[in-house]
Amino acid sequence: MDLRYSEADEQLRAELRAWLAEAVPAHGAPPPRDDWPARRAYDTGWQQRLHSAGYAGINWPAEFGGRAASATGELVYYEEMARAGAPYIGHNFVGIRHGGPTLIAEGSDAQKRRHLPRILRGEEVWCQGFSEPGAGSDLAALQTSAVRDGDCYVVNGHKTWTSFAHTADYCELLARTDPNAPKHRGISWLIMPMDLPGIEIRPLPTLLGESDFSEVFLSDVRVPVENRVGAENDGWRVMNVTLRFERGSAWASDIFELREFLSELAGLARQRGGWENPALRREAGHLAAEADALWALMKWQLAEAVKTGVPGVGGSALKLAFTELNQRVYELGVRLLGRAGLAREDIGALPCARIVDKFLNTLSLTIAAGTSQIQRNIIAERSLGMPREPR
Repeated sequence: MDLRYSEADEQLRAELRAWLAEAVPAHGAPPPRDDWPARRAYDTGWQQRLHSAGYAGINWPAEFGGRAASATGELVYYEEMARAGAPYIGHNFVGIRHGGPTLIAEGSDAQKRRHLPRILRGEEVWCQGFSEPGAGSDLAALQTSAVRDGDCYVVNGHKTWTSFAHTADYCELLARTDPNAPKHRGISWLIMPMDLPGIEIRPLPTLLGESDFSEVFLSDVRVPVENRVGAENDGWRVMNVTLRFERGSAWASDIFELREFLSELAGLARQRGGWENPALRREAGHLAAEADALWALMKWQLAEAVKTGVPGVGGSALKLAFTELNQRVYELGVRLLGRAGLAREDIGALPCARIVDKFLNTLSLTIAAGTSQIQRNIIAERSLGMPREPR
């Protein structure tokens, strides 16, 4: 696939850049971390701005309200959003980046009509109910049960690390619908409304001082059967579609932002008087080369998604490479700050708050969406065809 930018791509770039120049300042600064109603309003408000301007769902098919941009048009979008410092997708992450795309690929017509327009307009916030206390890296070990009772599933179980659970409207939920099947089978993917009786949410404070994640306790929660995505007991396959979106194209804007940050680091090193050190310049050069290679891998991943409709298993390589490079880049940023890197607020002209927060966040990204160890197993077994480890 030709991934050079066309005249139409450059026209999109000019239009988007001009719109962002006005829209980003107009949207204002983000609210405090602990003001969750304000944070949801801020994030969904930005999604509404994108929708009104015709930029929501940049890669979604037009029939579902998206812009249906080409692969190169999608790259332009991510580049310009990162370059403009546009608000992070935040509360809209699960719905826009993998819940919605999973419905496009696997959902019924009724599910698509019900949810996709509302996700794009910022009217629905989704969370992810996959991990459990005993089923994280080994996700197939999940024990949350969904027992069929007429036109509902009665769900009981315990989910953890559920992003935005306490502010979400819907949850993409994995539950075991056949306890007698092998553990990778007998699982179903359900759309669970978060206002149903029997749902208890307990926020989990993190290292960053936030509570983006929660534990979710489910006691006899009745989820309509019509909310199942795909066939009963086919949820493991559907879940892998979801994870391909989560591990693949979802990182595009983050990768471009990382490349931009590396340029900023050179300026910070000059400001701190360390740029004359050849070892530092060599380290920065290696990191920049890796980031460029990662962007090329991102382009390949997007091309795969355009051809097949779903990102390939190469998304595991992309996720692994990005999250580990991300850690090393921001660790270098903290080192350049010196003692100021111990602060969570800006000191003088040093951007301590952003660099330290970003660095602390990188520690979780090698775990989220499948640990680095799990990604290496997937790459070895599914991409390289190597034998599985003996049990």
